[in-house]
Amino acid sequence: MNASVTRRLLLWLAVPLTLLALLGGLVNYFIDVAPMLRNSDVRLSASARALAGQLRVADGQVTLLAAPTDASLRFVIRDALHRVVAGDARLPELTATSAGGYPLHATVHLDQRDMRSFTIRARTDAGPATVTVAEWLGTSEAQARFGFLSKLLLDVVQLIITLGLVWFGVRLGLQPLKDLRAALADRSPQDLRPLVETAVPQEILPLTAALNRLLATVRTTLQTQQQFMANTAHQLRTPIAGLSAQLDVLAHDPAAEPIRTRVSSLQEGIRQLAHTTQQLLTLARADAAAQRVGPKNSLVDLGKMCTEVVARFVDRAVQAGIDLGVEARPAALRVDPALMEDLLGNLVDNALKYTPAGGIVTVNVGLDGAKVVLEVDDSGRGIPEAERLRVRQRFYRSPEPPSHGTGLGLAIVDEIVRLYGATLHIGAGSSGQGTKVRILFPAGLRVET
Repeated sequence: MNASVTRRLLLWLAVPLTLLALLGGLVNYFIDVAPMLRNSDVRLSASARALAGQLRVADGQVTLLAAPTDASLRFVIRDALHRVVAGDARLPELTATSAGGYPLHATVHLDQRDMRSFTIRARTDAGPATVTVAEWLGTSEAQARFGFLSKLLLDVVQLIITLGLVWFGVRLGLQPLKDLRAALADRSPQDLRPLVETAVPQEILPLTAALNRLLATVRTTLQTQQQFMANTAHQLRTPIAGLSAQLDVLAHDPAAEPIRTRVSSLQEGIRQLAHTTQQLLTLARADAAAQRVGPKNSLVDLGKMCTEVVARFVDRAVQAGIDLGVEARPAALRVDPALMEDLLGNLVDNALKYTPAGGIVTVNVGLDGAKVVLEVDDSGRGIPEAERLRVRQRFYRSPEPPSHGTGLGLAIVDEIVRLYGATLHIGAGSSGQGTKVRILFPAGLRVET
């Protein structure tokens, strides 16, 4: 599984910083607190050994000859049977473990205060006795402990803030990579323009340069293919037009009456071939426009263009028994007129192709706020929701009959829409059946007139 660069950087920085903070806490402890405890242990050890030297046995009982004179000390002496011989019986009895042994250091709690205690075992004729000496943790020790805990808490807060700043810095530092990824993700698959190298940091400049070399290679290959496709389509147009004219003459010749059905079939095939040739030219033109910095834009009244394009399909709609209409208000856009005519022509052609006799096809041009909206609404068979993304792919044809054409119509529309940064939505028709294709052009393309 590919790990995130951000996560790796944070891990590589967080672990050393955390270890460094822990090391700083240990250093503070051994500098500020440990010496205080060592000094206290030294004093207690001397007092306990002095008390052990004062123990005597009389009549089988352990006794203490003289009590310590230091009022700050608390002590307790217990015999081999754990009975208190002298001292403060409230001091807890601490028993050494088998692994540890005596002397025994500990911090005990008495009268709601902490005391530092030291316990040794003294040999007597009545058996081993334990001598425990304790003193209140002084102000210096308490201050040392408080200072240590304060520094430790401050180190933790500083570590959290540092990690937060590191996280913010890493994300900010990796932003150029995210911008590069977004720039590539927003592009059409046919948009092979080179990336701008002046806007990237020096660290990712080699990556950008390598991508530009790859894009240049692919662009050259694609341009060769586009040129071949365009040249082939141009070469086919003349013989196809001549063949179509000859078939039209033959269809009106009385001598061709016995084969009129075959001639009609040939005419339909030639018309379909001519249409496919025109679509290939349109696709090559749209691909070429995507490779340039921008298409050849000029001021176009989309409403007026819709009326003109729809007028070309009126005869076809009448022959098919389809009610073709247009509702267009003036809407000026700065676009490539040829590409926009291709877009409108493919949308209307597609709608007529899949709408049965008695159906309705309506082309609308309007405004949605500052954006221009183009809608082509038909009452045909519709496009299943599962196929509404796939129909935008080149040469995709629905598996459901009847399936006409080469699958380039909506692919051309989608390419032109991407070229202008517009949005394309394919949904159900307004009547509940059929298809409505809705294109929303960005406000930046609109020109107020």
